[in-house]
Amino acid sequence: MHLPIRATVTLSALLFTVADSTGPWHASADADHVGYVYVNDNTATANTIAGFARHGDGTLTPLVGSPFATGGAGTGTIIGSQGTLQLTSDGRYLLAVDAGSNQISVLGVASNGALQAISSPVSSGGIEPVSIAVHEGLVYVANEGNGTAGSNYTGFTLSTAGQLTPLSGSTVALPPTAAPGDVLFNPTGTHLIGTEVGPANGPSFIDSFTVGPTGLLTAAPGSPFAAQATGPFGSAFSPTNPSRLYVSNAHAGPNLGTISAYTVGSDSSLNSIGASPYPDKQTAPCWVEITPGGRYLFAVNTAVPSISRYEILGDGSLSLLGSTVFNDPTGLRPFDLRLDPSGNRLYVVDAGLAMVSGFAVRAGHLRELPSSPVALPTGATPFGIVVS
Repeated sequence: MHLPIRATVTLSALLFTVADSTGPWHASADADHVGYVYVNDNTATANTIAGFARHGDGTLTPLVGSPFATGGAGTGTIIGSQGTLQLTSDGRYLLAVDAGSNQISVLGVASNGALQAISSPVSSGGIEPVSIAVHEGLVYVANEGNGTAGSNYTGFTLSTAGQLTPLSGSTVALPPTAAPGDVLFNPTGTHLIGTEVGPANGPSFIDSFTVGPTGLLTAAPGSPFAAQATGPFGSAFSPTNPSRLYVSNAHAGPNLGTISAYTVGSDSSLNSIGASPYPDKQTAPCWVEITPGGRYLFAVNTAVPSISRYEILGDGSLSLLGSTVFNDPTGLRPFDLRLDPSGNRLYVVDAGLAMVSGFAVRAGHLRELPSSPVALPTGATPFGIVVS
């Protein structure tokens, strides 16, 4: 939408817990890195991925050889969507959209974090791919289209060698004005969700599918479902409950942002949880992330900019804890966000200034790191981030 591992390093510092963080704000720094951060630069003509080593205190340092060529092309213009980069669960491959050439790239992840294109990029099956969903060897891509054609969800298979192959019969056509903002699997890979951000004033919808044994999709009864507010954008399934879905609603107006909470039935039907949608009290909540233990939800409010913080209660409903403003918000235009595997650090793509902001996380609270933000390569018009 225009305005989305097996760790290859074998150091013991890479052995993370998956519980929500309740420790100190500043973990002790390692002499070496503890993981990596990658950002889709969406660079005009020749697209690249910026790579950083991530250290124990949350600081980022560029990897040798960064930025890494994808083999495809970016648009060189700011695009808003969630999930333009995805790591496979074993950490061997990074998948990236090349929005300027209507392609998907697969890059191998070396033991030192460096990236290398596996083969030539593959056609996305539509126009302007903006989001990728990956579960084991199954991949789906959301193509935004050009306003008249090319808007769809298209499936692929991913081999153990990193080869991406179109899945016959998988394409689900969308209306030309659907403007999909996100596509994602639930943790078990049994359901696939896509958001139709749609025209600025609506109508807006959420697509919900059951994933069959061959990888093909069956629409839920009643899908697409009318969104609870205008502009459903980013989304996330609970990592601990694969039947709970959370979707940000970005276009209701100043201070009227909300987050919707749903249960997803066995037939992929969506049902509202409690008093959903839950007020955000901010403007344009677009990107959503949930802590590994499933207890807290963060939503980036692009127009403020700030990050809203919610506790996810036992019944799946949300309790707003407050919002954290960026230390120097002028011109940032924060976009996609991702937690590290431990849930101790949160990183945000800043599309307006081509930077990455970092935060320490503790029990649903955020504190921006002293080293934040960090610059991206010259020419980046970034969207999409992954953290390992």
